[in-house]
Order: sequence, then C-alpha cells, then structure tokens
Amino acid sequence: MRLPRLAVEALVFLRGEIRASELWLVVIAAGVGAMAGLATIAIGTAAHGLQEFFYGISFDERLSAAMRIAPERMIALPIGGAILVVAGWLWARGRRGTPVDPVEANALRGGRMSLRDSLFVAFQTIASNGFGASVGLEAAYAQMGGAGASLVGRALNLRRSDLRTFVGAGAGAAIGAAFGAPLTGAFYAFEIIIGSYTIANIAPVVAACLAAVLITNLAHFEPMVIHITDAPGLSFSHYLLFSGLGLVCAFFGVGVMRLVGWTELVTSKVAVARPFRPVIGGVLLAGLALVSPQTLSAGHGAMHLDLTADLGLMALVFLISTKALASVISLGFGFRGGLFFASLYLGSLVGRLYAVALSQWTTIDIDPLAASLVGMGALAVAIVGGPFTMSFLVLETTGDFGLTAATLTASIVASLIVRETFGYSFSTWRLHLRGETIRSAHDVGWLRTLTAGRMMRTDPPSIAASASLDEFRRRFPLGSTRRVIALDDATHYAGIVPTSAVYADADGQGTVAELMIHKDEWLSPEMSIKEIMSTFDRHGSDELAVLDKDLAVLGVLTEAYATRRYAEELEKNRRDLTGSE
Repeated sequence: MRLPRLAVEALVFLRGEIRASELWLVVIAAGVGAMAGLATIAIGTAAHGLQEFFYGISFDERLSAAMRIAPERMIALPIGGAILVVAGWLWARGRRGTPVDPVEANALRGGRMSLRDSLFVAFQTIASNGFGASVGLEAAYAQMGGAGASLVGRALNLRRSDLRTFVGAGAGAAIGAAFGAPLTGAFYAFEIIIGSYTIANIAPVVAACLAAVLITNLAHFEPMVIHITDAPGLSFSHYLLFSGLGLVCAFFGVGVMRLVGWTELVTSKVAVARPFRPVIGGVLLAGLALVSPQTLSAGHGAMHLDLTADLGLMALVFLISTKALASVISLGFGFRGGLFFASLYLGSLVGRLYAVALSQWTTIDIDPLAASLVGMGALAVAIVGGPFTMSFLVLETTGDFGLTAATLTASIVASLIVRETFGYSFSTWRLHLRGETIRSAHDVGWLRTLTAGRMMRTDPPSIAASASLDEFRRRFPLGSTRRVIALDDATHYAGIVPTSAVYADADGQGTVAELMIHKDEWLSPEMSIKEIMSTFDRHGSDELAVLDKDLAVLGVLTEAYATRRYAEELEKNRRDLTGSE
C-alpha cells in the first residue's frame, strides 16, 4: 500500500510544481521524450525482426534494398493482410470509433489520446511494414510518442494548452529519434502536431527531442535517413530551377493523396471484397514486388541505393510509378502506416528525374544528388506538410546551408500550391474523407464546445399562441421579461413574442399569435458557434429559440451572449498560445 501512496503524493507534488514553474514542465517533457525514443526503438526493431523472419534478410540489410527475393517469400504480404483482417474484426467487436492520431487529438480533443487505441495502431503499422507493405513506421512512432505524452500529461492534470504541447513534444521526439534529427523532430511538432511555434512551447519540445535522440544514440539505433557529407554547391539560378521542382512535387503529391482516397472509396464500395481488402492488397503488392523489390516496405534501403546510383529516365519513371502504385495499394486496401518516408523516397526519385530530364532535353545542368535531396524535402512537404521540418531534415542530413535554403524554397512553393489547389496534408485529407473539416492541428476543438445546446438559457417563459393579449399582460408584467415563447396546440414552437410589442398594442385586443416573430427561424442544439452567428446574421435577429428535431422548445439563445462567450474563449486561447497570464 505504501508504493501507490507515494506515487499519488509524487503526482500531487509535480502538479503543484508545474503550475508554479515551467522548468518542471521541461524536465518532465524530457522524460516524455526519452519514453518516445524507447518506443521508437521497440517499434523499429519489431518491424525489422518480422522482415528478417519472413524475407530472410540479415540484421544489417534493408528489405527494399534486396536485389532479389525468392517468390515463395512473397506469401508474407497476403498473410499480413489476413492478420490485419482478423485483428481488425476482433478489435471492432469491443471498440467503436476510429483511433485518434496526434493531429486530430490536438485539433479537436485538447491533446487527449487513448493509449489502448494507440497500441492497436502501432500493432497494425508494425504488421503492415513488417510483412512488407509499402508504408512507413512514422505513424506508429508519432502515435505512441503522442499517446505516452498524453497519458503523462493527463496524470499530471495539465492545462489544455500544456497537454497539447506535450502531445506535440512526444510525437516530435519520436520522429526526431527515428531520423536521428532533433531539429526535424522539433519542427515536426511545431508545424504538424501543435500547429504553432511560440516561446511557451519551444523549451518542452526541444528538450523532448534531444532526450529522444540521445536515447537512440546510446542504443546505437540506426536512423532512417542516409547522411550525405559531400553535397554539391549551388548558385542563385539553381533556386529558380528548384522552385519549378517544388511545383512538380506539389502536383505529384496531390495526385498521390487523391489516388489513395479514390482507392479507399472504390474498394470500400465492393461489399463482397470489403472485409478482405488487406488480403487482396497483399496479393497485388506481392505481384508488384516480384517486378520491383524496391516497392517493399517504406523504402529506406532503396533510398540508400538510388541516391548515388546512375539512373536513366526510364529507370526513374519505372521506380516512381511502381513505388507510388505500391503506396496507393497499401493504404487504399487497408494496410496501416504513413507516407512520410515513402514521400521522401519518391521525392528523391522525382528530383533526380527532374535533373536528368533537364540535362537531356535542355542545356540546363543540375547536380542529380542536389535535385534528389531538394525533391525529397519538397514532396514530403506536399504530402506531409511542414516546410521547416523537411528543410531541417535536409540540413541535418547534409550539413549544407545552401542546399537547405534551396529545399526551403522548393518546399514553400510546394506548400503554397498544395494549399491553394487541394488544401490538405495527407493526415488531414484522411480526416476529411471521414467527414471532419480540420485542415491543420490548430486547436479548434474549443469551438465545438460552443454549441447552441450548451450556451442556451433553459426554461424560457412560454404561452399559448392562442392566448389573448390581456392574458399575456396578466402573466408577464412589463419589465419581467423581454420575450416569451409562443406554443401551438401541440406545445410545439410557434414563434417569439416581444413583450414590448404586446404593451405597445393600444387596444389590447387580439391574440398572441398576431404579434409573433421568427416563426420559421430557430436554432438546433448541435449548431456550432459559426452556424449560430451565421443564422443570427442571416435573419437579422438578436435572439432565437433552440428546438429539438420534434420542434419542442429546449431554450433560448441571444446573439449578445453567444458573441460574448466566443470572445471569452478566443481570448483564453490567445493567452494559451502566447503563454501570457
């Protein structure tokens, strides 16, 4: 009994210290980062172990770098699909809803994530990647890093803004550990998971990322990106050319994302095949891998081979087509994972194709390695998001500031084009296909709490629409209320009667129904603040009734109160964002 009591006392102590000093927040964030680093090591080791077992590769070998794999070993892909089918069926029996990823958690739920759901996502991702599907492990890394941080933050009863920062720190630390790049992890947290960069969140995030990378270095865990030490020099004209590469990567990235969504839609509509989509996808991937083994897994080994290889136009077109097709099949047919590393690999190929095409068809000459690295960052930005994230990845890969600037140039072009023509990253596009409307991890969840049902004043005064004006005056003296709800014979909503209008009627004859306003205008309890204010503006009213689906009156909401509540929450969110009191 002593240990639980000590644990409770420790939590109480830490809660108090965190409220009093941000230093403790940084210290605990570093611990969260260390946990994320350990989770990254476990996930990566488990997936690679499956690949060793099923494909007969050695510990130091990467699956996508294998020159030849025995055809009989390709049975692993449909077997993996079958395991995902069974696991998904068993999971659906006991759970409802879709697991929440860090982006959705921070955008809509104030950083709250389920550890149990996250473990299942990690299992699905490890199985998908471990059996050879063309997906990366980054989804599992970020999921477990964010979920661990959310669990710790909720145990410490952190404020909403601090919990969101913790989730970003955990997810970013996991990505930083996977790539051996703390700056990349930190900006992944800022740009993709938290949605903002402020003085208030920089210290916890950076501390978590540094701790995660330190853990993986101590464990000699191999990062996922090759380090280039002899990156070529660039001139000013190259930046203009790489802007064109950013444009190419933007449209290619949008095409890949739309193909994934279209494939999911088509395969889910075939009722007979729907439950067995991963198995069918596994069969298709096995056939594709027989033609091109580099389509297997995320593509880490293939990138090592292709970054410095002498590849011609047709070879590059073939590799790009087969890898993109493998990624679309993997995700569209129900395998779990991300496009982070696949987009890096595809981007390196697209960049090299861009350089080779220019050199063959024009007099323009760009170093293929430089184009590969810039394309790597630009396509990843088009699909995943985060211009600074990918630019710092190139910086930590090459140590070349000129190449980093070129990557940032191409990334900004790609990001701008994708936002204007498509509007989503891959993670928010998947949420959009599920019916959500968020486009980033910015905290908009608080807006969803400002519904008409939550803000209305209940039990408003009411009267029958057929009642006389004299009866109204007897029941509601002047000054007792501004308005009264009129009800029809079935006690359903009929309209609103302004008290002033009744007392302004000189003769006092007639019924309440003659003075009713807003007869066909009302609010539903689930309406958001945006819909509420739009309704007020559209009808020019300053108060409306809130009705259920049967037109029974639930309450009344005034425009003034809704505006005040919105302003209060907006100011609170601004203080959380800037870290001010």
